[in-house]
Amino acid sequence: MPDFDDDLDRLKAALKGAPAPDAPSKQAAFIVAEENFAKLQEQGGFVRPTETQAKPAGFLKGLSDMFSSKSLKPLLLTTSSLVVIGVGVVLVQNQPPADVAAVEPKLEEVALDGPGDTPDIAGIRAEDDAQQSASAEIVAEPLGQVAKPAPAASVQKRAAAQPRLQGLADQSELSGFVGGIAAEQSGVTSATIAPSPAPSDGIILREAPNTDRFANEAPNPLKIASEDPVSTFSTDVDTASYAWVRSALQNGQMPDPASVRVEEMVNYFPYDYAAPDGDAPFATSVSVSETPWNEHTQLVHIGLQGEMPVVEDRPPLNLVFLIDTSGSMNAPDKLPLLIQSFRLMLSELRPQDEVAIVTYAGRAGLVLEPTKASDSAKINAALANLSAGGSTAGAAGLQQAYQVADQMAEDGEIGRVILATDGDFNVGQSSDAEMKTLIEAKRDSGTYLSVLGFGRGNINEALMQTLAQNGNGQAAYIDTLSEARKVLVDQLTGALFPIAGDVKVQVEWNPAQVAEYRLIGYETRALKREDFNNDKVDAGDIGAGLQVTALYEVTPVGSPAVLNDPLRYGEAVAASGSDELGFLRLRYKEPGEDRSKLIEAPIAAGTSTPSTDAQFATAIAGFGQLLRGSDYLAEWGFADAIALANSAKGADSFGYRAEAITLMRLAESLSKSR
Repeated sequence: MPDFDDDLDRLKAALKGAPAPDAPSKQAAFIVAEENFAKLQEQGGFVRPTETQAKPAGFLKGLSDMFSSKSLKPLLLTTSSLVVIGVGVVLVQNQPPADVAAVEPKLEEVALDGPGDTPDIAGIRAEDDAQQSASAEIVAEPLGQVAKPAPAASVQKRAAAQPRLQGLADQSELSGFVGGIAAEQSGVTSATIAPSPAPSDGIILREAPNTDRFANEAPNPLKIASEDPVSTFSTDVDTASYAWVRSALQNGQMPDPASVRVEEMVNYFPYDYAAPDGDAPFATSVSVSETPWNEHTQLVHIGLQGEMPVVEDRPPLNLVFLIDTSGSMNAPDKLPLLIQSFRLMLSELRPQDEVAIVTYAGRAGLVLEPTKASDSAKINAALANLSAGGSTAGAAGLQQAYQVADQMAEDGEIGRVILATDGDFNVGQSSDAEMKTLIEAKRDSGTYLSVLGFGRGNINEALMQTLAQNGNGQAAYIDTLSEARKVLVDQLTGALFPIAGDVKVQVEWNPAQVAEYRLIGYETRALKREDFNNDKVDAGDIGAGLQVTALYEVTPVGSPAVLNDPLRYGEAVAASGSDELGFLRLRYKEPGEDRSKLIEAPIAAGTSTPSTDAQFATAIAGFGQLLRGSDYLAEWGFADAIALANSAKGADSFGYRAEAITLMRLAESLSKSR
């Protein structure tokens, strides 16, 4: 019987000077170990431990105590052991029994000899589920086998979880491990990590394909006011893009430019706009200031503030949670985070509200019949019993969710389906067009659809946007429990109770004052000019207490910033004598109404000192454009965005603005490492 205490002493000596562990590398280690163990189980190499087996002692007991994850206990109590070293991974196999000596993959035994000081390896303990979400996948396979598509349950980007063994290369005890894989401990991005050679112990590290898909269009072009003076778009109160950008940056990667929708980043933050004081359900605020990235242009800042009715006066709410329980949801930042998120939401419901739960994985099923929110024990028990497995029958799930919502509906009540998923609908009626038809029909009957995205690597964000926009609901991305609280608790009333439907914005620019203009963001919300007066054209809704912010960059007539030469044969624009920069029009429908109402307001020429809110919104708009690679910012960069945001942070009661500044700094650092 080996002396495990001596083994532990030798391990400590070998680990002297190892870098501190990080969550992505630990997650990668877990994936490798669990999948190798599963393969050995399938081949009959090991027997799962039982209560009658000997308890681990010495070295194995020390490892067992380090790891609290239930999924790791079977691994630690067998002859196959896992050791996490700094930000690297070591798989150690003790001498196998004679009857399983031929089991593959064979893991190279690591010799740990020589005295040394005790390193600090306490950081190996499992961290919070949301922080432990890795953006890399490392899958172990027997050497020589053909790589198979990565299991959906572990689809993650490689870059942030690439084992980083810098500092261990000179340690002879580990020199043969993982084929010399190493990367710099800072500035690691998907663009800087090269494919690693196969490790000497027969484990192949391979990158999983990233199937994330995003809904976006090319940035809005600069338009000439004399040729195309009218700009029309639908309002947008979604916030999914900002959360996705945050998740990417916190995982050490610059976000995909297609994932950046500037308007969603700007609208993520609360602003102190004036509340409505008349009959209209929302108020408008307009200001004009100098553009920080171009002294010769101006920014027109448009803000809409929705009214907040008394919550006690709202009608009863019927919620159907449509939950993706397919196999790909088996990750800490997916189904477990989803369950925690919905539990937070339950505390905000009133006793007369009702909740039902439909799941889909292979086929749809009703796991909780309509239940009063006051029966929280029953609802929580249904959530606790959810598990992941199977394929993704999204269309069948939607159909059943709507059927349940129809059964719950009564006059005067509000019906909502909340879809929670990590990505795709790959079984049945799965095209965007087919989903759109189904959702539009249910929307017109009064049941709206919101979509919550979880996890990384398989997000079909383009479909999420299609579903939410056509369902008159919101699309949000939940990457942390804090984000779940913001979306499902702090903004619950606004997300579920509309005060104005089909809200459209149209700005007519005065060619006598404005030479050129461009709308910053809202590319996926663009409308035709004639759509503004057509009440049959769907547009965005504004919920109770919610806000909408839009920014235009305009170039005054005669400014040296004008980019287009005048036409030789174009008609001269007659001076109108008006001091108006433009004219703002808004159309909206009262809930349940078919005919829209109109609000109009002039946009006065001349700049003023921007408010703190306008400055911060500008900083975020600039940040988003930098992430998209805009051509209109000249030399203005991340440092400028950071300085502007810092100066306009204000009270920041919830810390959202401070977090944004941290993300800007991360982006600045990552951009320099490219």
